[in-house]
Amino acid sequence: MQIHIPTPLRPYAGKQPVVDIAAHTVAEALTALTIQFPELRKHLYTEQGKLRAFVNVYLNDEDIRYIDDRENAPVKESDSISIIPSIAGGLPTSIAPSQATALTPEEMSRYSRHLILPEVGETGQLKLKAARVLCIGAGGLGAPLTMYLAAAGVGTLGIVDFDVVEASNLHRQVIHGTNDVGRPKLDSAEDSLRAINPNVKIVKFETRLTSENALKIFKDFDIIADGTDNFPTRYLVNDACVLSGKPNVYASIFRFEGQASVFASEGGPCYRCLYPEPPPPGLVPSCAEGGVLGVLPGLLGIVQATEVIKLILGEGQPLVGRLLLVDTMAMRFRELKLHKNPECPACGVQPTVTRLIDYEQFCGLASKSVPPAPMLNGIPQMQVEDLKRRMDAGENLFLLDVREPYEFAIAQMGGHLIPLNDLPQRIRELDASRELVVHCKMGGRSQIAAEFLAKSGFKKVHNLAGGITAWSEKVDPKVPKY
Repeated sequence: MQIHIPTPLRPYAGKQPVVDIAAHTVAEALTALTIQFPELRKHLYTEQGKLRAFVNVYLNDEDIRYIDDRENAPVKESDSISIIPSIAGGLPTSIAPSQATALTPEEMSRYSRHLILPEVGETGQLKLKAARVLCIGAGGLGAPLTMYLAAAGVGTLGIVDFDVVEASNLHRQVIHGTNDVGRPKLDSAEDSLRAINPNVKIVKFETRLTSENALKIFKDFDIIADGTDNFPTRYLVNDACVLSGKPNVYASIFRFEGQASVFASEGGPCYRCLYPEPPPPGLVPSCAEGGVLGVLPGLLGIVQATEVIKLILGEGQPLVGRLLLVDTMAMRFRELKLHKNPECPACGVQPTVTRLIDYEQFCGLASKSVPPAPMLNGIPQMQVEDLKRRMDAGENLFLLDVREPYEFAIAQMGGHLIPLNDLPQRIRELDASRELVVHCKMGGRSQIAAEFLAKSGFKKVHNLAGGITAWSEKVDPKVPKY
């Protein structure tokens, strides 16, 4: 049988997308897989030998949590197992044509190709005009999402974003242009959307979405579209949607793969039904660290826009109870069934999530209101300002860069390059008597490397907090950000 390996786990499985395994049960298949690739085990199982909460296993298109015998379920040679880790029923009926004024002659002409569709027509176009959709983020997913919703005639578009346009955004965030570099993304997005459709009302929220403001922002919108790229905000959006009764149109992307679904609709599962807990910090790299094919967020953002429009119109079959998987390298679309978990802490029979919490803490991250921790899992965290001071003082520090060669070619601080996955084989290149400062792009991979070195007997190891990105922002702006 075949086991499909997702992109984040392929470095631990010989970089293979599919592995052939001979087994009689799901458990035997996973055991055989981890015997063949021992590094996979810690990513799939806890120290107690149980499957991790942020890793789902599907037998064909069914989550094994909802089939008889679960891990002991029998398998055939023709079956397939999919490992689906975290990567960052019903339709709303509140949108009615009567909430919007009649279409103007200009709008009749603009939306004429919609009006001749029986599933849309004038009634449907008035529903779109009356709709209020909130998009979280004006980046890779938010760009195509908002552009197509504006073009379709959605009456009010809310956008939450607090970032500015950077040159590294432009290969995928098509709502922004070269001349927008340095501008707030909200302003750039507003200009582009008004150029597409001046009839659409743009409501800007130039703020970070937090537990304090989410419910207040959500209350005036019908549908929430999640274009976030981090786990704390993703869980925040999910819980706020469940508490406020708003459907959550979700997508996530990583390198060449993406996921999409509709969560928190009436009778359907929420994001916590799929992933009750987030992965540990640093285990799943962000797009900023792992990279992303420029067209991928365009593809997934358009899927989100399609789902939003279907929800507004009340037409078609939305992605409720279904997880769409997209692999652009194989150009393959797969679909897995999702179930509403009666024990879900957010939307279950007896929910324990009755208010919004500290999601940075929930995801194992330091709260932004708390000063940086001097230690993390026993590893001293060195700030970039301290590194600069010690380097200027001529101290005998060894700077270890654990990024990939292509990242090193873009920007570097003069460190010795050993990519994280190569570190176990090249550890002899390092002098355990030296004081080592390990860095990557943002601090996640270097923390993993530092912990490995500490376990391997290195006594003087530091992790550079924030990585080369923080170095560029706080010490040397001539070092390119990517």
